[in-house]
Amino acid sequence: MSLNRSVQNPHHNQSHQSSTTSPDYVGLVRFLIEPFLESPESLSVDCEVSQTLNKVWIRIAFASADTGKVFGRGGRNIQAIRTVLAAAAKIAGQSVYLDIYGSDSKREGISFNEDQEAQLPSPKSKPRRGNIPKPVVKPRFP
Repeated sequence: MSLNRSVQNPHHNQSHQSSTTSPDYVGLVRFLIEPFLESPESLSVDCEVSQTLNKVWIRIAFASADTGKVFGRGGRNIQAIRTVLAAAAKIAGQSVYLDIYGSDSKREGISFNEDQEAQLPSPKSKPRRGNIPKPVVKPRFP
């Protein structure tokens, strides 16, 4: 059995990106968020890169009517966007922080960096009324 020698090992031909070059975060954010927006022209992206600290701050704003679509059910869409940004930053040897603002410049989002999970507010539990005991689950035997 012979191996196909016409294709060289692709892993040896890849060059690593230097830490002085940053990914196009603005283009990446636009690519990831615009499909969720009814009016993509409302998207505003500001990116600040600190070469000395290897940190990137990305601030986005869009029409508040599109907030539900961008965040997605349970925050799945925005978490996926943050994951892609964190992966791009990690390749460049950087960490990324994403802030989301509403169209009225009121902060609606949270910061994220690759070393810690997104800090969502903890869900509030509903207080129990009166002195009602919790239900007990009993096993069934046939």
